[in-house]
Amino acid sequence: QVQLVESGGGLVQAGGSLRLSCATSGRSFTNYAMGWFRQAPGKAREFVATVIWGDGTTDYADSVKGRFTVSRDNAKSTGYLQMNSLKPEDTAVYYCAANVDVRYWPRGGYGYWGQGTQVTVST
Repeated sequence: QVQLVESGGGLVQAGGSLRLSCATSGRSFTNYAMGWFRQAPGKAREFVATVIWGDGTTDYADSVKGRFTVSRDNAKSTGYLQMNSLKPEDTAVYYCAANVDVRYWPRGGYGYWGQGTQVTVST
């Protein structure tokens, strides 16, 4: 069984920072990249960022470019999302996901998902 477990969410004031982590474990599977997505109340889930495990190539949604940084630690099978200059509109449940089909990277091909972690940015 494959598991992705997020941590690091919480409540922060606008302009603050948070760092999310996503640890992967379980049986071996094709895992090309880690992606981060978010879903705000009443809205569809949206892509945030992704990083390729092998060479570290990244991609970001325009709304977070310059504020968020995605990274990975291959030895720990863990991905990270550093979020700076947070805004109230960043409030959402954040999910990490494992890309299992490189044909659809960066926005698609995610086959395994974490349980989500709440990020709330207050004014």
